[in-house]
Amino acid sequence: MAKVDRLSQYIDSEPILWHDRKRYLGLPISFTRYSFDQNKFYIKTGFFNNVNNELLLYRVLDIQHKRSLFQKIFGVGTIVLVTADKTTPNLEVKNIKDSERVAKALSNIVEKERDEKRVLGKEMFGASGAFDVDMDGIDHGLDHGI
Repeated sequence: MAKVDRLSQYIDSEPILWHDRKRYLGLPISFTRYSFDQNKFYIKTGFFNNVNNELLLYRVLDIQHKRSLFQKIFGVGTIVLVTADKTTPNLEVKNIKDSERVAKALSNIVEKERDEKRVLGKEMFGASGAFDVDMDGIDHGLDHGI
């Protein structure tokens, strides 16, 4: 009798829309790999010790695109994702090729995901812990251990 694999039904196999590596001098010689599909952003780091991190795209609050002079020379850029995720509140996707196009694609996918899940950006601010202000306008240090 064949062995039944019950985990397969719970594993999503969304197609990867984009992937790249962190680059040095424009060359992909890093062990940091970035990718995303329709729902999640993936970060894989390490050679001997591997760390895999996933970020749900609907939790992204803001997308910033940065390029220094050296990044322009080597054709790379950095995307900063400000999120409502506890483990990665600020995610820097460093030194990736075609960064402006990737930032625009991410922005469109994030908006589509929010619309599908019916999540508004203002609902996410409380989840991120960015604003712990009561109605009287005073920060009482609720999330700061005071």
